[in-house]
Amino acid sequence: MTILTAQVVVGVDVAKAEIVVYRSDLQQIEIVANERSSLRKWLKKLPAHTAIGLEATGIYHLDTTELAHDMGHDVYVIDGSRVSKYRESLGIRAKTDASDAHLLARYLTKESDTLRIWSPPPRAYTQLKSLLLRRAKLIQCRVKMKQSWEAESQMEEEFDEFLAAIDHFEKAIQTTLKALAEEAGIQEQVKRCQAVEGVGVLTGTAMATAFIRGDFANSDAFIAFLGLDLRVRQSGQKDQERRLSKRGDSEWRRLLHNSSMAASRSKTWKPFYESYLARGFKATQALVILARKLARVMFSLMKNETKYTPKIWSGGCAQT
Repeated sequence: MTILTAQVVVGVDVAKAEIVVYRSDLQQIEIVANERSSLRKWLKKLPAHTAIGLEATGIYHLDTTELAHDMGHDVYVIDGSRVSKYRESLGIRAKTDASDAHLLARYLTKESDTLRIWSPPPRAYTQLKSLLLRRAKLIQCRVKMKQSWEAESQMEEEFDEFLAAIDHFEKAIQTTLKALAEEAGIQEQVKRCQAVEGVGVLTGTAMATAFIRGDFANSDAFIAFLGLDLRVRQSGQKDQERRLSKRGDSEWRRLLHNSSMAASRSKTWKPFYESYLARGFKATQALVILARKLARVMFSLMKNETKYTPKIWSGGCAQT
């Protein structure tokens, strides 16, 4: 969608305490407290159907994003790495809140055709994603605590009780995840994903959660959303090593990687995995390729609402 010349464009640099706003039609900078009443008051002053570009900053941009959307404005949440590279391409040396707000407005004006208007995620998406992330943090803490107490002989019984409590809490999280998936009506999608070799309930839940975030045109779009798409750097005779974009949720990629390790030992996927090792790929690279393939298979199952039919892979495919 191209931003019309009649549409007011606003760039917003977000911080915890305040937002810095650049309004292109007035060429003015304004500072607004980052709390809902002040944000609502500022948004009411904007012309109808204003285009607002802001950078995702953890949770601090959410109030501005949601309020602006509810008031009928077009909100664009712009990837921070894109803005950073855009600044470098323009030769801008300064980096201040005001200059960032100006830059966001300029980027939105010039690159709107490549951006998508933000839409609020389903409530289930936010809840499931949050629980999956917090479960991962819990497991990380458990591992660190166990390692730190490994050589400690005192209070062993109490520490075992502590670990048991964490395990009990982790099981409660999984029970809640299942309940939320059923409430959201995606439990059948989770089961479709779980039918794939190597995919457990957590990975299946993560993939079903990612699937409901947007209307993905094809598996390529889904792979890009997960951050499993490749960055290609070619120039003349140079062809740099390709790397993952990693723009999606890191926990989803971790779960997929774990699933690919399990799938690589299965009768169905072992030939696929070993074919890439035979072609000279490192084990990690082959696992990433397999993870991407598993994600494509699960996307197809969810998109078409079909039953998984295992297929023994006799060789790799360059397009995975």
